[in-house]
Amino acid sequence: MPKSPSEAKFDETLRKKNVLRLWLRLLSCERSIEQRMRSHLRENFDITLPQFEVLCELDHYGTPLVMSRLSELLKVTSSNITGVIDRLERDGIVKRFRSSEDRRVQYIDMTAKGRSAFVKIAADNALWVSRAFTQLSDKEVKQLQRLLLKARESAIESLG
Repeated sequence: MPKSPSEAKFDETLRKKNVLRLWLRLLSCERSIEQRMRSHLRENFDITLPQFEVLCELDHYGTPLVMSRLSELLKVTSSNITGVIDRLERDGIVKRFRSSEDRRVQYIDMTAKGRSAFVKIAADNALWVSRAFTQLSDKEVKQLQRLLLKARESAIESLG
């Protein structure tokens, strides 16, 4: 039997509330984990989350990256990434060098000290993140991964 207009409107209003609650719970979960991760990285490795993210990108690509590409990958402005790189360079974790073809282009690469530090930090981080989800079964982790991927795809498709 088809729903009455008032029932349909109630269902749509309820869906909007539930979707908003879902969004707020996702934000709360992400912020809670991120806040704890920031503290953990700072207290145990004297590194910030943005610095760790730069190292992750450098490790992932395995080759020096142009500053503008790092900025793009991390979805931050060039001025934000410059400060992060300044601190990593000062600590001997990364090095900068100019392109031989175009002196305006600046590359960033990890130093040997940076690679050694990253291996330790990444291994610790993997254990730390896994502890954050110990109350979820393997099945629940896979289900949540699928649902979040579907939610991301829906958002990209629906919102452009």
